[in-house]
Amino acid sequence: MRMSCQFEAESVPVSYRMMFVSLIKQALKSASDEYFQQMYYYDDKSNKQTKNFCFAVFLKNYEKQGDDFKLKEGLDFNISSPDRTFMAYLMNGLLGTKSFSYKGYMLERKGMHMLPEKNIFEEKVYFKTLSPIHIVDKHEKPLSPCDEAFARELNYTADMMLTNFRGDGLKRPLEFEPVNMKKMVIKEEISEFQKNTGKKYMYLESYGGTFALAGDVNDLKDIYALGLSMRRSQGFGMLEVI
Repeated sequence: MRMSCQFEAESVPVSYRMMFVSLIKQALKSASDEYFQQMYYYDDKSNKQTKNFCFAVFLKNYEKQGDDFKLKEGLDFNISSPDRTFMAYLMNGLLGTKSFSYKGYMLERKGMHMLPEKNIFEEKVYFKTLSPIHIVDKHEKPLSPCDEAFARELNYTADMMLTNFRGDGLKRPLEFEPVNMKKMVIKEEISEFQKNTGKKYMYLESYGGTFALAGDVNDLKDIYALGLSMRRSQGFGMLEVI
């Protein structure tokens, strides 16, 4: 399932992804506090388990001023998930959210609609990123699609993601073929990183563009719905079939 929400806003922070993480959390909590607690907490601690969704934010007619993006035509917030329970709670929560405030920034919801999904029948699919792909190795070193370890870590990430969603991982290894991928450095404010390092911003090396992915058809269908990246629930890895 895919959904798009249209918001009006005068500005958003350059590190806007956590703003939309907060929006998702507020929407879920307003729809069902019990469901929200199950998703984000375990034994009164943060639940680190991967989440079954990804999202992308599209700023329309904007310019950067300092640490803000000034918007002239608002933004679109798109989200994808194969988990119908999650999407039902999220939609109900967003329908009840006319406005949302985050660190002095304000969003006003103007519309919401479902997005069409493309069918996957082949074992090789061409995708474009709607939000960038972020992959690191076991030492937290960011990897580019040209790195030898990229395919291994991408497969590990996809296997864990699918296991969490459906109970079993990849049916066979994925083959990743970059077509036109460009490096993107994402600047974000993440509280855990700030607490551990004392630094305000975390810089996340990631890659956006077009690529081919070969694998089992059912795996590719679920990856299309779930996204493909680390930190998917923080605004990474949303894909579209091309």
